[in-house]
Amino acid sequence: MEEVFIGIMERIAELIPELSYIDEDYGQLETAAENDSYPVTYPCVLIGETESAWSDVGSSYQKGNSSVTVKLATDCYDDTHYSSGSYVKVRDRLAMAGRVYEALQGLKCSGNATPLTRIRSSGYTIPGLIKVYETTFSFRLVEKR
Repeated sequence: MEEVFIGIMERIAELIPELSYIDEDYGQLETAAENDSYPVTYPCVLIGETESAWSDVGSSYQKGNSSVTVKLATDCYDDTHYSSGSYVKVRDRLAMAGRVYEALQGLKCSGNATPLTRIRSSGYTIPGLIKVYETTFSFRLVEKR
């Protein structure tokens, strides 16, 4: 699984250099408003919420049907209502979310994993004027036990 995380991080850093922060998701967004110890800057990508359902394949291998969730978080400090003249910032945020998807769809992160395939996406806001675009990818992983 570590190769999947590293592969995602490297691909995002390569293709979306304007991101200010790329990391494993360990709750930074949920605690950023309450605790200044998490150095989250925006826009950022956080990778986490992995899940695998394992089954035996032969005597010493297991196959996992797995998923990983990638979050793009952006601040929404721009005035984006229609008459503001800066409503195109909405399009810019959505375009960046599309670029994250395009960077990862079909990415093969390691020799023992299938390419990433998007299975779910959503968008929501959190306190502090932060918009989060969340995409979950599935893949299969084979590991020696």
